[in-house]
Amino acid sequence: MKYETIIGLEIHAQLATESKMFCGCSTKFGAEPNSNICPVCTGQPGTLPVVNKKAFELAIKTAIALNCKIEPQSIFARKNYFYPDLPKDYQVSQYELPLATGGYINVEVDGEVKKIGITRVHLEEDAGKLVHQGAAQIMGADSSLVDYNRTGTPLMEIVSEPDIRSPKEAAAYMQTMANLLQYIAVSDAKLEEGSLRCDANISLRPIGQKEFGTKSELKNMNSFKAVEKALIYEVKRHNEVVSEGGKIVQDTRFYDEKTDTTKGMRTKEFAHDYRYFPEPDLVPVEPSQEWVEEIRQSLGELPANRKARFIKDFGLTTDDAGLLVSNKAVADFFEEALKLLNNPKAIANWINGELTAYLNEHNLTITQANISPAKLVELIQAIDQGTISGKIAKTVLVKVLETGKSVKEVVAESGLTQMSDEGELVKIIRDVIKNNPKQLEQYKGGKTTVLAFFVGQTMKATKGRANPGMVNKLLKQELG
Repeated sequence: MKYETIIGLEIHAQLATESKMFCGCSTKFGAEPNSNICPVCTGQPGTLPVVNKKAFELAIKTAIALNCKIEPQSIFARKNYFYPDLPKDYQVSQYELPLATGGYINVEVDGEVKKIGITRVHLEEDAGKLVHQGAAQIMGADSSLVDYNRTGTPLMEIVSEPDIRSPKEAAAYMQTMANLLQYIAVSDAKLEEGSLRCDANISLRPIGQKEFGTKSELKNMNSFKAVEKALIYEVKRHNEVVSEGGKIVQDTRFYDEKTDTTKGMRTKEFAHDYRYFPEPDLVPVEPSQEWVEEIRQSLGELPANRKARFIKDFGLTTDDAGLLVSNKAVADFFEEALKLLNNPKAIANWINGELTAYLNEHNLTITQANISPAKLVELIQAIDQGTISGKIAKTVLVKVLETGKSVKEVVAESGLTQMSDEGELVKIIRDVIKNNPKQLEQYKGGKTTVLAFFVGQTMKATKGRANPGMVNKLLKQELG
């Protein structure tokens, strides 16, 4: 029997507010453990929460970008469970009446666009963080310490419909969502800092069957690649169990990135296990139409619209535009460079090619690197003016990135200027021809493709500094 994979993702994004969801404590990442806490976020008796309006504004902004319906009224509830990182023994969240419902987002996978439904967007407070001792993760740790700094941080949960059909689609969905959140400036969406997290629900069902199979929930996936790898393993595991006549047990599973496997943590809870009831200390929130419209007007250009504009206005390919737009800082860098030099294709090629390769190799973002739009434009202009060759420009770019110096400084210090003196080049070309009689004979015999060999040898002799166009012209003259 053939099976269909059914996946739904629950994305949790910390919102870009300066204070917590129900108190004035700082949300700054990296502070000393248990330094950004107060009686409210640690659940001391007698304290009362006050809703963070900014958090609501950012969540509404997200819901609008996801084509959701903003509900006229949303209510906070207490989600009761007992865990060391939850000082109140309950989490304030939204359950029956969330902030927004019924949206969608378009995700591109392998050149095809797929519409993924959004079930709901709701607000809640984050839990604290357990720092495990004796192991990097909870599995294998012998004890844990609790840091309550994160407790009470505004958290937005985005729940997808079970519309995702493969691990690759799941990773693409999460990347698209992270990019969107960064674009509209509601979250920095940094998986490595925990400001963006993801739980995945996966099940299998026979092709053609409407009912869903028994699902597993996956946790501890802190990169886009980890989401894909964990789900790949689960698809395989589910297939093996059902193919052998076994039954999937509904549970919560932990992804182990060292082995690319998942391990059972606990049997899966149901909603009634949390004993939800309305939060008695908070009134219902009813956003006015005027406020929602004001937020809508502040939304700005979304990634899909920016990509379409790059293709239409600048003549970029779909792939080039997609790569640029996949990171807001990179797209901003491109547009800043374009203000200085009207050559969109050259700028896009350098950003998507050599610059991105360097950033990936050194695990840097474009804002962290020793590069500015002005420096990249200076590099492209140096090529256009014949100061350096395209090949040398790659070396110059690396030196600029390593030192932070200007292109002019690097070229002057390194002696990398392009050779364009005809007399000097003719001497080198004649030596190259003289030292390769066999290839000369082939060329004279009609094998004109050997010209490329002579070009390569000349460039090698000049250490890449020769003007390629001039080399071709002079070679043809000398070869006759």
